[in-house]
Amino acid sequence: MSIETPAAVRVRPLSYQQRQRAVTVLGYAAMVCVLIIVGVPLFWIVITSFKERPDIYVQPAVYWPHSWRPENYADATTKLPFWTFLTNSLIVTGVVSAVKFVLGVFSAYGLVFLRFPGKSVIFLVIIAALMVPNQITVISNYALIAQLGWRNTLQGIIVPLCGVAFGTFLMRNHFLSLPSEVIEAARMDGANWWRLLTRVVLPMSGPTMVAFAVVTLVNEWNEYLWPFLMADGPEVATLPVGLTLLQNTENPSVTNWGPVMAGTLLTMLPILVVFLVLQRHMIKGLTSGAVKG
Repeated sequence: MSIETPAAVRVRPLSYQQRQRAVTVLGYAAMVCVLIIVGVPLFWIVITSFKERPDIYVQPAVYWPHSWRPENYADATTKLPFWTFLTNSLIVTGVVSAVKFVLGVFSAYGLVFLRFPGKSVIFLVIIAALMVPNQITVISNYALIAQLGWRNTLQGIIVPLCGVAFGTFLMRNHFLSLPSEVIEAARMDGANWWRLLTRVVLPMSGPTMVAFAVVTLVNEWNEYLWPFLMADGPEVATLPVGLTLLQNTENPSVTNWGPVMAGTLLTMLPILVVFLVLQRHMIKGLTSGAVKG
């Protein structure tokens, strides 16, 4: 006598439309999570920059000011030499970014298009430098700059920040993705290294160079630890360091966060505008070197 077993329950596969709908829902859920994580602190900074001091320290927290105080922005720019901080930030960011950009392009060009012994070893050293946190080199750099007498000077801030490992890595990967036929054709036409770089390589590398420039500008604009260690006073302090000084102006034990948040927004605006204007080129440039190399 045979016993019949129940037929196996078959799971009906999802249709293409159902899979697409699930992916869309997950995408929107992820965007909402990112918006909350990023947007809530930003909203709090904006609202706090318009609050009176009693509204900042009240419990429970006040999410909408009872009275608006736009004078916080005037306090942020007058209690300390805000425009000196801005000038110092522009100088440091501009010089360091320019040096990093030039060194990154030339070093990547040498690693890709020039032939010399030890090229692989040099690239491995550059990769190793990417793995070392900047904080590890602070003590040695500080001792060297102090011996040179560059403390509390702009060159003491600028020179140690000019390392370019990330830019060399990024530009090298992009140069490797360029069509080899175009490079060989230019060499057959008699192009020397400078003509090859300026007439062939760089015109095909616009988005990647923009990405490199934007990443460098943002990183240098937000640099805090090294300028903080080098600046003894407001004369050479950058904007991130100036915000720390602003935090301790009136009463170090009870910070008036209104002017500090106002200064934070003023510090964010210039680099935020640069990023928004160039973000399309930046995203395209960061992904252009992923095909080859």
